[in-house]
Amino acid sequence: MAQTAQSQPLDLVLPTDNDALFSGDGAAFYQYVERDFNGVKANPWQGGQYGFVRDPTQTAGGVVYTRFHEGIDIRPLHRDPAGEPLDEVRAIAAGKVVHVNPVPGYSNYGKYVVIEHRWDGSNYYSLYAHLSSIRVHPGDSVTRGQPIAIMGYTGVGINRQRAHLHLELDLMFSTQFEAWHDAFFRNDPNHNGIYNGLNLAGIDVARLYLALRKNPALTIPGFLRGEETFYKVTLPKSRHFELPKLYPWMLEAGKRNEKSAWEVSFASSGVPLEIVASDKHVSQPELSYVKKSAIDSSQLTRDIVSGREGNAHLTNYGRQLMRLLTYPD
Repeated sequence: MAQTAQSQPLDLVLPTDNDALFSGDGAAFYQYVERDFNGVKANPWQGGQYGFVRDPTQTAGGVVYTRFHEGIDIRPLHRDPAGEPLDEVRAIAAGKVVHVNPVPGYSNYGKYVVIEHRWDGSNYYSLYAHLSSIRVHPGDSVTRGQPIAIMGYTGVGINRQRAHLHLELDLMFSTQFEAWHDAFFRNDPNHNGIYNGLNLAGIDVARLYLALRKNPALTIPGFLRGEETFYKVTLPKSRHFELPKLYPWMLEAGKRNEKSAWEVSFASSGVPLEIVASDKHVSQPELSYVKKSAIDSSQLTRDIVSGREGNAHLTNYGRQLMRLLTYPD
């Protein structure tokens, strides 16, 4: 009998035939993004990596890339005579298809698929974007390495020459996302329900692949323990705070209690890392810590935090996003 998703190890397969990640050949693995700043071109393939890799700007601390890339962009290996990409896209692990966006105009991701995986009692989501065609439907169970789509170039700002697969591995913020989105972004239609990119926090999936090669027993909580905390936010006590239920491993020593508030630690990427009970009384989300830096935090936190140290604070967007964690309170 096959293992259940609950008991499966974190055994990931690359989503296409392109395996240059494992040989260290970034130029062969990542799709290029032209990065020309002040007349100097950076290695274009680095813009296809995860992290702050796009939109450079000059700061007092030097050149900083301020635009965050939530996933990785994988180059095609196969094209037809007309240059159309032919690469088959496969599920990186066993799971269930929970969302399919078949309409390119409904997202910057173009046509995309989301698969839910369950490891160690928590749900994680792999996202496959810019597809030309999709072979699966919501509710389908898929196996590791099962074909689910064909690579394409649907979505904003991509042409045939730059066709690629955008891959993410995400945590989810809240199942109340749709109501929160309607309250704060009512003029921006949400066609993708709780699987909208605003509700998904992507981890560094390329680094995870490489880490699993060294340690096949690695878990996602174990992987994220190596992430640095960049800022912390104290949230009001709320019965709607879902993160401790969705990802119990984030709780300090797995503890729950009835204290007045929770302090959540975040990586600069916005990925939540740890939840600690707090005696502090707050009526709305408050920034309680930010890493010391010569550069304004807005350029290092995806505009969630602004300012430096003593004058650092949540931006308007940051406050709205933190309210998602306890919505509708």
